[in-house]
Amino acid sequence: MKTHLTLFTTILLSVLSYAQIQNDSIVPIDSVTTTPTETRILPAKVSHAEPLYVDLMRDLGARKGEAEINVGFGVGSHRNYNEYYGFVEYEWAVADRLGLEVEVPFSFNKSNGDTKVPTAVPNNKVEGLKLATQYTFLVNEKRKMSLAVAYVHEFEFNTFKSLGHQGSVFTGMRMNPVFIGAKNFGNINTMLYTGPVIEHNYKEREVEVGATINASMMYVIPNSKNFIGVENNMDIDKDGFHYYVRPQVRLALKHNLLIGLVTGIPLTKHENSKLDVMTRIIWEP
Repeated sequence: MKTHLTLFTTILLSVLSYAQIQNDSIVPIDSVTTTPTETRILPAKVSHAEPLYVDLMRDLGARKGEAEINVGFGVGSHRNYNEYYGFVEYEWAVADRLGLEVEVPFSFNKSNGDTKVPTAVPNNKVEGLKLATQYTFLVNEKRKMSLAVAYVHEFEFNTFKSLGHQGSVFTGMRMNPVFIGAKNFGNINTMLYTGPVIEHNYKEREVEVGATINASMMYVIPNSKNFIGVENNMDIDKDGFHYYVRPQVRLALKHNLLIGLVTGIPLTKHENSKLDVMTRIIWEP
């Protein structure tokens, strides 16, 4: 009896020791999906603060099934008109690290009464249909770093006025391959979003090549989804170099509901724009 008890104790201690070793190597319980028939240990993921103006198609290292709905509205002040713009977008992860996005942006413009500037007020329109995909090919938890590639394709729509005169629905398309790199330095999150921009105008049969560079740095409040930081939007096209700096803040109203506020300040002198303000509502169903 004593021998059996000793053997039982030895086996029990061995099992407990093995369980402890396995527990130390398993991700926390909040990152494990369980069903009555299986337990899935989710892949590694580093949390990065995502810019509010030029956002991503999905979180870097996104896990299958994650989804997000964004609604935004902004006001831009130009020399002789005000622009009221917005967007609705849906993004989801169809597989681990692979995200897709569908976005519909729109804009409405109204003269501000400044007749000294001859520039015509743009017509109102749905800007287009934007489709995008993103794949995170590197997630390094130790270095708090993620790398991804993405592709954004936008079908550009005509104005409401032109459509009323039986104009073509589409005026062109915009293609933008993107490289994304993000690294965290403690509570400081940095991100680079850059790539060439190719625009094809159907009517004029022209192809223009430019580039976009978006660099951001955010301070994330510890143990929260709140952050404050700045986003730098730089674009190169046929009209030259355009540079906006965008201070921003994001607040979590609930664990799955966030709101962000962005202010745009043009730094290049030849810009027709003055200031703009945009708010973004983020819901994770």
